[in-house]
Amino acid sequence: MENSHQSQSLKLLHHFQVSPSPPPSAVANLPLTFLDYPWLLCRPMQRLFFYDPPLSTLQFTQTILPRLTTSLSAALHHFFPLAGHLISPAPPHRPCLRYSDGDSVPLTVAESGSDFDQMITNDHPRDARELRPFVPEMPDSTTEPDGTKLVPLLAVQITLFPGKGVCIGCQFAHVATDGMGFHHFVKFWASLFRSLNSGEKEDKKNTSPTVPSPARDRELIRGAYPGLESVLLNQWFEFGSSWDFDSGPTHYRDLSDKVRSTFVITRTNIERMKLWVRRKNPTPFRLSAFVVTTAFIWANLVKSQAVGDSSVGPDGLYRLSFVADCRQRLQIGLPPSYLGNCLGIYYVSMKKSDAVGEHGFAVAAEAIGRKVEELESGGGGLLRGAERWAPEWKELSEEGRLIAIAGSPRLKVYETDFGWGKPRKSEVVQVDCSPSVALCESRDGGGGVEVGLAMTRSKMEVFSGLFHDFLGQIEEFPA
Repeated sequence: MENSHQSQSLKLLHHFQVSPSPPPSAVANLPLTFLDYPWLLCRPMQRLFFYDPPLSTLQFTQTILPRLTTSLSAALHHFFPLAGHLISPAPPHRPCLRYSDGDSVPLTVAESGSDFDQMITNDHPRDARELRPFVPEMPDSTTEPDGTKLVPLLAVQITLFPGKGVCIGCQFAHVATDGMGFHHFVKFWASLFRSLNSGEKEDKKNTSPTVPSPARDRELIRGAYPGLESVLLNQWFEFGSSWDFDSGPTHYRDLSDKVRSTFVITRTNIERMKLWVRRKNPTPFRLSAFVVTTAFIWANLVKSQAVGDSSVGPDGLYRLSFVADCRQRLQIGLPPSYLGNCLGIYYVSMKKSDAVGEHGFAVAAEAIGRKVEELESGGGGLLRGAERWAPEWKELSEEGRLIAIAGSPRLKVYETDFGWGKPRKSEVVQVDCSPSVALCESRDGGGGVEVGLAMTRSKMEVFSGLFHDFLGQIEEFPA
């Protein structure tokens, strides 16, 4: 496995196909729900976790790797849909997830000579292609004689940096599960790996996971909103007839002019932002940490893109998309361990003239705050406009002025512990290829937020200047 970019070369050590163990007793079909259908149009998610155990190649291959594969196989027993495929037949047949006997997840094992310390500590702008070698390749879909497409759902890669650390990378299809379900799976795998280690030390008295098993029953959702399910299914029939599951976002050459960076917003920054917004706009609206964080990032991104862009007039609209977990908010009430998609998709807009103005941040905060208020008010607000989720996403993406929020501090990414402590760094890689921003809790704790994004170097410089200048301006505000 080679990547010619800079000095980044990977040495392929192993390639496995990891099946659930023990395997499910029979072929298992899981129907998609109306909450899954919009994500059929979503490109795969890509997440990296960097840990710093100083393992030699011999230690890793002889001791650690067998436990990682064994625990992954055991985790897939509980999360077996991820080892299967999306089955996408021609309309009017419904798509579904299917696990068949012998299905497996590709696991690539590699060794890297790249600078591990740079990977975990470097927050300033760096070449967007730098992390690509650590993302596993998703196998291509296949097509059966009757035209039915079979699309793989998960790929895993483990990369060793000898004497420095390990990167665990995953690529998964969003239609299989949302971020909550995916991170549940990885934490479950990590828990099993830890239990194998402790089991050896304690004569194998403790080999049980400390993370609960997933809830796979989708009947609670199916039929709960029959009208909505029919609308969203028919939209898939319309869009999906020509959908290419294998057309990835971009290749390395398309990222040659992009850099990625991580920005940290502390809890103190957040409290000062709230005070600033209230001074500029005393009108009551929801002003949470999520609202001010996303508003601040959105406003600065729009400014960095809109200033000097004569193709968009003053009344031209810039859009933001974000999601909300609905597991415990809908009338059907799903457990936190539900494996599948249970997200609402929401949009807000802001005029260019407002965005580039002095109070763009306050305008953005009100737009997001009022939308969040609407969602929290109950009365079906979470699903209001759901019949437009997929077509609106398609239309706004093609318009070219949509920014999407990926991830959430609530996913608790830095609690994913394989026994090596919390990750030294975690990255959402697909933001390099899409107009999106990744959010997670700060790895340093304390209630802060990490923001990962990618753009051209010139725009990143503008964004970084706006970001740091504003945080400097509010230093005198009480926290």
